[in-house]
Amino acid sequence: MGQTRIALLSNPKSTGNLSQLPRIRAFCAEHPDIFHYEVEQAGQIGEALKTIARVKPCMLVINGGDGTVQAALTELHNGGHFADAPPPVAVLPNGKTNLIALDLGAQGDPITALGRLLEIARSDLASSIVARELIALRCGDSTGKPVIGMFLGGAGLADTMLYCRDRIYPLGLPNGLSHVITALAVLVRQIFGVRASFLPPDTEPVQVSVRRSGQLSGRFSLLAVTTLEKLLLGSGLRGSGRGPLKLVIIEQKPGSLLRGIWAGIAGRLGRSEVRGVHVEESDEISIESDSSNVILDGEMFRASTGKPILLSPASPLSFVRLAV
Repeated sequence: MGQTRIALLSNPKSTGNLSQLPRIRAFCAEHPDIFHYEVEQAGQIGEALKTIARVKPCMLVINGGDGTVQAALTELHNGGHFADAPPPVAVLPNGKTNLIALDLGAQGDPITALGRLLEIARSDLASSIVARELIALRCGDSTGKPVIGMFLGGAGLADTMLYCRDRIYPLGLPNGLSHVITALAVLVRQIFGVRASFLPPDTEPVQVSVRRSGQLSGRFSLLAVTTLEKLLLGSGLRGSGRGPLKLVIIEQKPGSLLRGIWAGIAGRLGRSEVRGVHVEESDEISIESDSSNVILDGEMFRASTGKPILLSPASPLSFVRLAV
């Protein structure tokens, strides 16, 4: 058997894989330079990467939603399975949100993307590699092992993500329609002040501390921390240049939300002052609240008084970017 070009790590229980996995298995069976490892739950990813490290792949491809990617990145960072030289990581377009895959240019059919990644792995891999900063999340303790990710949503954004996951996705609608319905519900709730049991809940007050920039306290329609180049409200940010963590906060006021949305659409987010919209870059952020959720790439954590969510940069990792 020749060199293993790609190690493919699949989560069969990821929503997108329910229909696509038989095609992916068939594709892998036809290409012996792909080593395919399937896990049933996140707790098996450590053993999977230990096995994958033995075959020494040129590229690690993750086939699952953002939660699967986050679990794999955390294990790559904390597990030491590849010593100091992990293979570059690629992400197939799959799952519900695919923010990480989108940032890396992976869109459309996962089989097509896997075929393109195999071509890259067999040729000039170096020209497609990009470095990405990662977020290290710790809950109230700066010394423990962190959870690693690339996009965190808090305050009203976390409430919206949970509302979509718990109330809209179970309706069985297409992803795009589910996201449109969620967006309309948020606009009705936050811009017109309508309160109803079928709309997203009130947001809890949150205190955000940014190293060297001070604190912000209040109720926020959106709180996002990311290292991704592409964001929900635009293609990129320019902040203070003080660190790799990009922070966006929109105050919970109808005018602020509308101005923030328009600034994102117009490409002005972080490039000019927008009232009620705060954009920062930092190397240390803490989020504290009496009781408020944050979601890092699909996994939920709770910020509470005396036990803040602590965010800092993790060691950068190499990723494989598909041209868009």
